[in-house]
Amino acid sequence: MSAKNFTEEFKIEAVKQINEQGYPVSEVAARLGVSTNSLYAWIKRYQKPERCYPA
Repeated sequence: MSAKNFTEEFKIEAVKQINEQGYPVSEVAARLGVSTNSLYAWIKRYQKPERCYPA
């Protein structure tokens, strides 16, 4: 089985579907034909960082 290469734009849009539109990871993975493990890795890489403010 060969690995598929997805563009950075594709990955970012997939993460947006989860973080901004609220779709479940499993649903997005099935719809886009990628593994849930890949999606979790993309989320870790591409999600907007939380702002940390000093107390």
